[in-house]
Amino acid sequence: MKQLTRRFPAPHWPSVRGRGRADAGPLLLSAAVIAAVALLAGAVPVLLGAAADDTVQDSVRRATNDANVLAHADWERDDGPTGGRVRMAELAKEVDDFRVRATYALGPDLDAALLPPIAVVDGPVLSITDGTAPRTFQFTYLAGDAGGPQVTWIAGNAPAGAVPDGFVEAPYQGPPWPVQIGISEADAAALDVRPGDRIPAKDNRGRDKDLRISGIYRPTDTADPAWRLAPALLRPVPGADGVGITRFAGLLSRDSLPDARLAVDEDQLRRAIHFAPDPDALTWASSAALVDQVVTLKAASGSSGARDDSLKWESQLDATLRATRARVSAVRAQAAVLLTGVLTATVLVLLLAADLLVRRRTLALSAARQRGAALPDLGAELAIESTVVSLSAAAVGLALARVVAPGVSWSWAVPVVLAGAVAGPAFGTLAAGRASRDRRQPANPSARRWVRATGQLRRAVVEAAVLIAAVAALVTLHQRGLLPVTADGGTGALTGDVSLPVSAVALGALVGALVVIRLLPLGARFALRQALRSRRPLAVFGAARAVTTAGRALPLLVLVSATALASFALILGSTVARGLADGAWSVVGADARLDVAADAKAATPAIAEQIAAAPGVGQVVVAQVTDSARVFTDSTPFAPRLVIVDAEAFQRLLATTPLPDAPALARLTTPGPGPGPGEVPALVRSSDGELPVGTRLQLPRADAPAIHLAVVGTAPPVGGAADVVLVDAAALANAGLPAVPNTVWVTGPGAAQAVSNSGVAADVVSRADVLRTQRAAPLTAGLLRLAWAAAAVLLALGLLGLALAAAAGASERWQTLTRLRTLGLRPRDARWVAAGELLPPVAVVAVCGPLLGALLARVTFGPLDLRLLTGQADDPAAILPWWLLALLGTALLAAAATVVPVESALRRRDRLSEVLRAGE
Repeated sequence: MKQLTRRFPAPHWPSVRGRGRADAGPLLLSAAVIAAVALLAGAVPVLLGAAADDTVQDSVRRATNDANVLAHADWERDDGPTGGRVRMAELAKEVDDFRVRATYALGPDLDAALLPPIAVVDGPVLSITDGTAPRTFQFTYLAGDAGGPQVTWIAGNAPAGAVPDGFVEAPYQGPPWPVQIGISEADAAALDVRPGDRIPAKDNRGRDKDLRISGIYRPTDTADPAWRLAPALLRPVPGADGVGITRFAGLLSRDSLPDARLAVDEDQLRRAIHFAPDPDALTWASSAALVDQVVTLKAASGSSGARDDSLKWESQLDATLRATRARVSAVRAQAAVLLTGVLTATVLVLLLAADLLVRRRTLALSAARQRGAALPDLGAELAIESTVVSLSAAAVGLALARVVAPGVSWSWAVPVVLAGAVAGPAFGTLAAGRASRDRRQPANPSARRWVRATGQLRRAVVEAAVLIAAVAALVTLHQRGLLPVTADGGTGALTGDVSLPVSAVALGALVGALVVIRLLPLGARFALRQALRSRRPLAVFGAARAVTTAGRALPLLVLVSATALASFALILGSTVARGLADGAWSVVGADARLDVAADAKAATPAIAEQIAAAPGVGQVVVAQVTDSARVFTDSTPFAPRLVIVDAEAFQRLLATTPLPDAPALARLTTPGPGPGPGEVPALVRSSDGELPVGTRLQLPRADAPAIHLAVVGTAPPVGGAADVVLVDAAALANAGLPAVPNTVWVTGPGAAQAVSNSGVAADVVSRADVLRTQRAAPLTAGLLRLAWAAAAVLLALGLLGLALAAAAGASERWQTLTRLRTLGLRPRDARWVAAGELLPPVAVVAVCGPLLGALLARVTFGPLDLRLLTGQADDPAAILPWWLLALLGTALLAAAATVVPVESALRRRDRLSEVLRAGE
């Protein structure tokens, strides 16, 4: 018995080269598609990665002191041998040692991401007793590795010690211990003091303090990071200790620091080491590890109740980075959704191109089989050709991506390369196998029905698999959302657990396309039945041709999917653009906002009247806005944005702007159930939603009982703050706390110009400028560009799919029409019949594609977390750009209408004898 031997495929190289030259056009078309999509897929993730780095750095810069890592520790007790307190002359050196110990505890990795530490020693907040305006005072010591911030003493001298260094013990119940301090020019002018004067101050127990001004200084560099930790050392800070309270501060020196400790109780002088993050050292990739390190550091912190010198850590850096990572992850996930749609459409177009190429090669492949070529040999030849074309095109695309981006993400190009390399050999091998198969068509009708049912069952299984995958993706998307997209070496590769929800939109488009494919033949047959009842033969011929081509699944799958995904991209881009505009309204609160400086607050009403008289101004509303105001609920501190405003005027302002209306504002001025006697009604918005209607709040005042507030509704968003407390100005004034407006909201086309010409020390915030800044942000600009680019690429792929589908059926279509011409059909009538075959399916796609895209946007926009990009409090509503969607459908119809005259011109020279012999 002869033993069979295995052999490797033996390609016939002349055939490979000959087929490549004969079909150079389709191969170059596939290569162009692969190169273009590889360029997009290779550059976008890298550009988004660079934008993510910029966003992380910008968020840390904006967080300022909130992002610092702080180390606290209690002092060593200063009890003396005779029952007093010992003056520790080396206290400044102890602070230096504390700074070194905290730096060592950070570890090298965390230390590399932080700037050099700054030690801050703060005294208690004291009350200034002279004058009528509520004022507070605090003395502070600052020291870094190179000493404290540099100042120039323009009057007097730096603070000195109250007594010569040496052993000094002060009695506990002795007179106030003197402390020398220096104050800034602005503080000295506001307090009207000079060197040698004393600042009358008392602590919270009413005990006098002996604060002596040794000199007045001018900072050498106001941008020194140390000043950000104690801004009152530069100028008075209004609202730092409550509504209407201004804080002043005095600078301690190394010599006066020991006296500061004796001047207050033993536990009232607090020391802390501030480590500010270095924005330039942070990246998206390193932020995750930095969050873990900060959390670990805080977990190892000493107990806050322990009265020892153990290090106690606190920081909001991890929260800041988490919020930024959530925003970046949302944007990268949204970009992944768009890229997945582009890749899906590209793969379908490559499958259609491969099908067209195989149709052109069917006769050649059949002839090769008849000459004895084995299927493995033909498959190897086709695989070599398609692999060379796909890899070469992908290499060109990735090389171009490297030119426009700082790197290349090759992983996103893999599906396109695989589709281009596998589709042609698979279709070609199947076609060659069918051409040489000796299986006959069964004569038994039941056997033919069985064959038909088997094919239908296979198709149903594929469709059911796509449907199940789409349902699973949508359920996962709604239940878990888009999990953070982790980057693999900065390439932005998707992890396995997020690939399914990211594919929800693409899979939904495929399911919608399959539904259209199932319904279109039914509609075509219905149209044919109606045409048969008419007396118009052209309609019958066109409907008959439409019924014949309606069952081709792949062309319709390409057209519907590409159109739906392009519509989704257009809707996404329009929604983000509108959301940014609404977010700018939310941040500013009007067309323009004037934040009046502390020393000009008294002139705010006059400024408002001046602005109201300016041309182009609609409404002007003044308010007192205090960030991080001290509010208590059930003895728990709450630091919201406190807004004191005329409720009726504010309601009118909201009614004339795109900002959401707040009907609850009427409850602040209309008597009703809720507030008790002596309580002021308030609207509250809390990030955790734990302050419902009926909650009681307390607003503390200096030297007066706290004002009781009663929550009667939800406050509207004000300036994008997560926590807001809004009260009516008249109601609060009746309770004993008149408002001091520091904010002016202005609407109208001339608002920006009017507030710019106010002529007072104030910060001007224009809605147009805020919107321009938001649109220019790296992440926002990148996603918008990607949405428009994806829509354009998907439209181009859809038009290409239409051209390929028309080319695939052109030979059969015009062969039939040319035969009809032998029966008397005129050339013009033949073109109408061809249009009747091509235009109805395209018209269905032009209508169903945008509707399917709108449905996908409606279903998926919630879990996409677009609000993290637009800066809104709630998810933006989907915006349907009907004129763009109509333009998309019109482009498809115009392309289909162009196909008919082009094909007619190309087929004009076909000889009738050749057409009649084609079926022999």
